[in-house]
Amino acid sequence: QVQLVESGGGSVQAGGSLRLSCAASGLRYSGNCMGWFRQAPGKEREGVAGIYTGGGSTYYADSVKGRFTISQDNAKNTVYLQMNNLAPEDTAMYYCAADPAWTSASCAVVAGRTGSFGYWGQGTQVTVSS
Repeated sequence: QVQLVESGGGSVQAGGSLRLSCAASGLRYSGNCMGWFRQAPGKEREGVAGIYTGGGSTYYADSVKGRFTISQDNAKNTVYLQMNNLAPEDTAMYYCAADPAWTSASCAVVAGRTGSFGYWGQGTQVTVSS
């Protein structure tokens, strides 16, 4: 059974930083496409960043390029999202997602799409005040 558990959310002031973690268990393959998504109240869920855990590709939404960094620790089966220079518009519930179906090349293409992932965590709230 695949389980994704997010942590690290919280409340910060604009310009601050947070690091989100996604601990994965039950994934059978060493290479998985994993993504971070966010959903603000009244808005659709949107892709933020993605990574292929077998090495190689990453994806970033234009709105977070240069501020957010996705990384992995395969020994801990954990994917991180380092978020710097946070702004009030980054306020949202952040979700981790995973799917073993994608290759490194395809992960970079599909990582921003909610329909690309079959497994989801419960989310962690990020609130940025001005």
